[in-house]
Amino acid sequence: MIAIIVGTKAELIKCAPIMLELQKKKINYWFIHTGQHPLGESCKKFGIKSPDYILSEEPELSTKFWSKVSTTSFVWFFSMIFKIRKLIQKLKPSYVLYHGDTMSSAAAAIATSKMLNFKKVWKNVHIEAGLRSGSILEPFPEELSRRICDKFSDILLAVSERSKKNLENENRKGKIIKVGNTIVDSAKMAYSLVKNKFKKPGYDYALINIHRHENLKSKNRMKAIVEILKHIKITALWPIHDNTKYFLEKYGLMNEIKKITNIKIMPLVDYFTFIFLLANSKYLVTDGGSIQEESLIFKKPCVILRKRTERQEGLTTGINFLTNLDIDYAKEIIKKIENDDLKVKNFKNPYGQPGVSKKIVSMLK
Repeated sequence: MIAIIVGTKAELIKCAPIMLELQKKKINYWFIHTGQHPLGESCKKFGIKSPDYILSEEPELSTKFWSKVSTTSFVWFFSMIFKIRKLIQKLKPSYVLYHGDTMSSAAAAIATSKMLNFKKVWKNVHIEAGLRSGSILEPFPEELSRRICDKFSDILLAVSERSKKNLENENRKGKIIKVGNTIVDSAKMAYSLVKNKFKKPGYDYALINIHRHENLKSKNRMKAIVEILKHIKITALWPIHDNTKYFLEKYGLMNEIKKITNIKIMPLVDYFTFIFLLANSKYLVTDGGSIQEESLIFKKPCVILRKRTERQEGLTTGINFLTNLDIDYAKEIIKKIENDDLKVKNFKNPYGQPGVSKKIVSMLK
């Protein structure tokens, strides 16, 4: 049996193709949910089963922790380690899978490691291993979480050649296997399900996505982001996160956004709708992580509102631009894209082609 531990929507999105492949091959698995994000609706849309175990009550809003660095979040994190450990010791699976760089992932890696289980019978597997920004503080705590996951895992599924080399250079003890990123399966699957259900907008638009903790907690960074957004001249759609809206209002910046008449604030949309908007946009403006990968899948220019990125592979493709929150540089990139002066060249997606999830399931078999 296989145990898959998931806590956030982003983790579920990237684990869903693996779950579907297991279901297709009639391979039983336990779906363990830490409760970090509400996942019920996403499970239904992907067609995967509901969690077999839920280790803490799901939040009503988009996330349990608006600030990932707080007493409450750390207490939850440490309690989750022991809840996961107790459950896995009871289930005794062959493999324990966890994904990415969240608090749930780090808790799962520690809980299922040899450090806490001297006689463990399972192999713990980190999906999306080896990504590095080069700074523990950017993004925090995600960069720390992914390093914890890589340190304590028996099998490291690297997403790219670069991430494989990162792990080798760090002399990680786990078995390193380059497989690609399951996001190529998730995004393609999501788009195929909605491309004929929605009508494409008859105009060019940018798609905005902002939610990074290191940006939200800094008024100066958010002011710089608002200044950058003012340089968007075409229509811009912004499905806004609860915590992003909260901090914009806290800093008195929401009124500044409302003055930018070409920016259309929308409620947060589900992943399938978001992928439809992304695939049909002219370009993306974001501080997110996975969206950088999705920009490569759909060949959309991406203006990255961060100082560092762990998705460094994308910076070599000619369509991902790390702005360092430099207003003038961001302005020039946006102008170049909107004036059609940026030519998207053919490139090989560093995160692989569809079929990554099949590869992972075959490897586990």
